[in-house]
Amino acid sequence: MLQIVSTADGCNTIFNSEIGENYHSKHGALQESQHVFLKSGLQYFLSVKEASQVTILEVGLGTGLNFLLSADFCTQQHIKLDYVGIEAFPLNTELIGQTGYDQYIGKDLWENFQGMYPSAINHKVKINTFCELELVHRELLNFESPQLFDVVYFDAFAAVHQPEMWSEEAIAHTVSFLKTGGIFVTYAITGNLKRQLKALNFKVEKAPGAPGKREMLRATRL
Repeated sequence: MLQIVSTADGCNTIFNSEIGENYHSKHGALQESQHVFLKSGLQYFLSVKEASQVTILEVGLGTGLNFLLSADFCTQQHIKLDYVGIEAFPLNTELIGQTGYDQYIGKDLWENFQGMYPSAINHKVKINTFCELELVHRELLNFESPQLFDVVYFDAFAAVHQPEMWSEEAIAHTVSFLKTGGIFVTYAITGNLKRQLKALNFKVEKAPGAPGKREMLRATRL
């Protein structure tokens, strides 16, 4: 059972009653996406690399909010964005349309995303002049790609609800698609996650968390 619910910053998210968790933080869906993924992930990478194009892999595309904010930023900055989102259970266009995310991004981007979303499932589509999207409909460990990425957004449900997504196998598989110098970001931070990423030759740092969380994790592939 999926239903639209409001979070503390006024932005909507979706509650999955089967798992017992929201798709975003109850403390603020928009604030979480902006802080953890856009600012601490994409914008941080661009501040280091000063690139004119960027590739992003998201684990857990969900409502598409992280993509929409990233695409809106890249469109405004005239940066080419190649975005691949892995999602085992894609939401339907109608439900995404009820989120109200159109108020946070450009009108053309929202309309293009709504129109192109079904075609993006297992196919790369051009959302606008700057942004391409592919929604890979499969489980994480079944994802394969010859492409390497600049940034990974790891936005799976919390480990208490989906422990398999945070296993050593799942994390190692995910970061195998990162380029040297690539950035891995997630809203969570645990001792096990830090130790594993360090063992996989990552520089790990604790960054300030989004509202409701003191800290988050960012790691750079060495």
